[in-house]
Amino acid sequence: METLTQNIFHIESKAVFNETALRIFHFQYDRNSVYQSYCQHLNIRAEDIRTLEEIPFLPISFFKTHEVKTTEFEPELTFRSSGTTGMQYSQHLIKDAQLYRQSLLESFRHFYGDPSEYTFLALLPNYLEQKNSSLIYMMEALMHKSGAKDNGYYLYNHEDLYQKLLQLHNNKQKTILWGVTFALLDFAEHYQIDFPQLIVFETGGMKGRRKEMVKEELYDILRKAFGVPDIHSEYGMCELLSQAYSRGGNLFTTPPWMQLRLRNEKDPLDGSNSVSTGVINVVDLANIYSCSFIATEDLGRRHPQGIEILGRLDHSQLRGCNLMVL
Repeated sequence: METLTQNIFHIESKAVFNETALRIFHFQYDRNSVYQSYCQHLNIRAEDIRTLEEIPFLPISFFKTHEVKTTEFEPELTFRSSGTTGMQYSQHLIKDAQLYRQSLLESFRHFYGDPSEYTFLALLPNYLEQKNSSLIYMMEALMHKSGAKDNGYYLYNHEDLYQKLLQLHNNKQKTILWGVTFALLDFAEHYQIDFPQLIVFETGGMKGRRKEMVKEELYDILRKAFGVPDIHSEYGMCELLSQAYSRGGNLFTTPPWMQLRLRNEKDPLDGSNSVSTGVINVVDLANIYSCSFIATEDLGRRHPQGIEILGRLDHSQLRGCNLMVL
């Protein structure tokens, strides 16, 4: 599979994507006991799968109850979802840390260019506080690749962040600020800066901290506080090695080796990707050593410019970055 792994990040057409997805499906069916058992429970045989639309998607909840591994290995990394006491945690066992670093860096480059051009600031916990967070691992990788002396975490010291933003603005330095929602709002209540070149990433995170608000209201507050035209976001989770990005409007697009597909909410096995509003299935070809075909519990709506993330199904437990700092 080494050649296939190397080719994942060089997909240039829908036909190549579909062909690669089928090859990975057969590999995972053969070498992933959890996925194979799930398929067999549905009376699905590998030899009958000939198109992407026929591939079954593994419910994301399996990452809470099983070790979802393709081939046998000792993981180099283990990512866990965040949650509150009493919740089940998802766990993603990573065979090859370099594969994750390559995926996150190639995803970032696809949308934003070379990380070395940016300074990265984070209203997030640091690595020592959240060693099992895929988001924090991603921030560490981006900061390392950037190499900027002003990279840093500012979850609670907002005055220092404000002064750093002023300095970077005056120096005309390309800057990206990542933050959990409640921390961005806390900052916005006390500070205001006109930094239109700043890229602000909102990663979610309100439960137990502030009242919920609709995205447009939230983004309006943040746009005014930072003086930026749009608020950016990334759609990722501990169960995936790749990220979709929104550069405004809560509309997400994917790198070439990833797809967001919509299934009928009333038909969990729908693979047609034909509905305009439905539950999100993710194809992440970089998940070659876990499962590349994940049925999430997130709702989405299709637009010409991308997929709008509408939230989670009512019965879904909260998970992910929005609870990371509780």
